[in-house]
Amino acid sequence: MGKRSCSRVLALQDDQEHLPSLLATDAKELSYQLQQHQAKIFPPLSQKTIRTFSPAEAAAFIGIGEGYLRQVAADGHGPDPLANGRRLYSAIDMDRIRRVLDERNGTPKYVPARRPGEKLQIVSVMNFKGGSGKTTTAAHLAQFMALRGYRVLAVDLDPQASLSALFGHQPEFDVGEGETIYGAIRYEAPRPIADIVRATYTPNLHLIPGNLELMEFEHETPKAMASGTAETMFFARIGEVLTEIESLYDVVVIDCPPQLGFLTMSALCAATSVLITVHPQMLDVMSMSQFLTMTSELMSVVEKAGGRTSYDWMRYLVTRFEPNDGPQSQMTGFMRAIFGNRMLHNAMVKSTAVADAGVTKQTLYEVERSQFTRGTYDRALESLNLVNGEIEAHIRSTWGRR
Repeated sequence: MGKRSCSRVLALQDDQEHLPSLLATDAKELSYQLQQHQAKIFPPLSQKTIRTFSPAEAAAFIGIGEGYLRQVAADGHGPDPLANGRRLYSAIDMDRIRRVLDERNGTPKYVPARRPGEKLQIVSVMNFKGGSGKTTTAAHLAQFMALRGYRVLAVDLDPQASLSALFGHQPEFDVGEGETIYGAIRYEAPRPIADIVRATYTPNLHLIPGNLELMEFEHETPKAMASGTAETMFFARIGEVLTEIESLYDVVVIDCPPQLGFLTMSALCAATSVLITVHPQMLDVMSMSQFLTMTSELMSVVEKAGGRTSYDWMRYLVTRFEPNDGPQSQMTGFMRAIFGNRMLHNAMVKSTAVADAGVTKQTLYEVERSQFTRGTYDRALESLNLVNGEIEAHIRSTWGRR
């Protein structure tokens, strides 16, 4: 090779960018800027809170008429009225009113906790493709069920930990080693799961946060399987640790990672029900087709090894749905023709209200209505409540309740 050719190759090499160094630098800067952004939204000494609710909202969450709620409040069981005479209800107020109503009636009707013989409901929310609204669905479902009075545990199984961030736990700064569910399911020196459960600012809702250490389970499982040292197979580990705390909860919502790894398979084997989110566009539906095929094949292998593969219910949920979009409506109809009653009747409507709330790491149950155009907010909230109410109905039906 001539001198000119050599110099050209060297010049090209000098111009090339070292990817590991670039990624490390960008990750460090991005992490710093995110931390600064977090500090602006929520100053270091501030705490996230769940908002108060109007009488109409509170009555709906409790399960009574608004007029009856006013009567109960007037009897001294509600919050004190504001200067303008209105009452706003906290989640704690709603819980107190449920207990009062049950004491009056002498039957456990309004406090919805599990009764003898009713098993813990574990809902795994999953999809293979990112952007399907999986984490948004899991977060709002967990919060909705807590506001309805159920004792809820949310488990962030996604290493990206978006669910944790939504609930006020920044994965890089607030979640230490062994503080994800990996700490309880790892093969060496596992921790009691009770040690890693955290309370949240929403009464009745606890969280097991996530971060990148969850990926360790994907790396360690093949080694444990090859060596034969694992006392419990990988697919049974999440279900096994959840039994240690099942008496404390009515519903567990698991936000699965968007991949078919060992964590997802373990979540599927722990679940009593499965919710698959799908965005109604051709590429997403084609991707889901492959996802369903792979899941079926992997679950068959797990079943032969002794894993649980039967569920109380499995449903598909259309997310980010735009009713006025013709192709989306056609795709939704196409899926309904194929899946029938395995699709939820209600769809999660795409809304700028949900997206805008996410910018400040809040759910729609946290942000104030006044921050949005009323129509936009009301449509989004109605969609969320219809979807979550339908899921609640499936859970109650499993328990033999109406």
